[in-house]
Amino acid sequence: MKLARWTTVAALAAAPLVADADLVSLHAAGSLRTALGEVSPSFGPSGLMRERIEGGETAHVFASASMRHPRTLQAAGRGGPVALFARNRLCALAQPEMEVTSATLPDTMLAEGIRLGTSTPGADPSGDYAWQLFDRAEGIRAGAAEALKAKALRLTGGPDSPSPPAGRNTYGWVMGEDRADLFLTCCTNAVLARREVEDLQIVPIPSELSVGADSGLIVVDGAPPEAWRLALHILSPDGQATLASHGFEAPGLPEET
Repeated sequence: MKLARWTTVAALAAAPLVADADLVSLHAAGSLRTALGEVSPSFGPSGLMRERIEGGETAHVFASASMRHPRTLQAAGRGGPVALFARNRLCALAQPEMEVTSATLPDTMLAEGIRLGTSTPGADPSGDYAWQLFDRAEGIRAGAAEALKAKALRLTGGPDSPSPPAGRNTYGWVMGEDRADLFLTCCTNAVLARREVEDLQIVPIPSELSVGADSGLIVVDGAPPEAWRLALHILSPDGQATLASHGFEAPGLPEET
C-alpha cells in the first residue's frame, strides 16, 4: 500500500493509520500500538526509542508518549520541530451496575465498600497516573490521598500481577472477572477493555483531578518527504479522528459544526 493511500473516514474506528513501511520508518511508544499499528513494527518505551535513534538506528518519524524525548532529539539537532499530537488521559472503568458520573466519581472512589482497582505504580505509567490523581484529590477533601492509596487494589502491571488468558485484554479481563468495581487506567486501555466487555462504563475524570501525558511527534533529520506526509496526516483531522477513536484526546480535532 502506497503512503498516500490512508484509511478513509468511514473506517477510522476499525483501522489504524497506514503507510508503506518500505518508505517511512516510524518509531512509536507502545501506547500507540493500536492506533498506529499498521505503520511500523517499531514500538516500545519512549525513552528506549529515543536512545535507539540517538544510537544511529534509522527512524524517520518518532511518536513519543511524552514531549520530553522528542524535545531531547530536537535540542541535539536531530530534527524538529516537535508537535503535540495527542494526549493520553486517565479514565475510570466502571461495572455496568454502578451509578457513577464524572461529577460523582471522587465520592464514589472514596465510598466504603467500593473496590478501587489500579495498575502498579512504579511499574506501569497508568499506576503512576492513578497515584497522581490521588494526590490531587487531597485538594478536594483532606485525607483523600491517603485513603485512596490505602484502598487501591494494585491488580495489573506488577511483577506478581495475574496474567489474563491469551488474547484477552488485561483490563477487560480484570473487570469481567469482577475483581473491582472501578478501575483507573489510561483512556486508551479503557476503550480496548470496553470493546471486549461491551457493557462496561467509561467515566471521564473530572478536570480538577485529570492527569496523563502529552504525546510529541518529531520528524528526524534526513527523513524522506514521505515522512513529512505521514507526520502531517497524523496531525490532520483524519489522523486525529483515528487517535480519538482509540481513546486519545486529540488536540487537532476540529470542533463539530
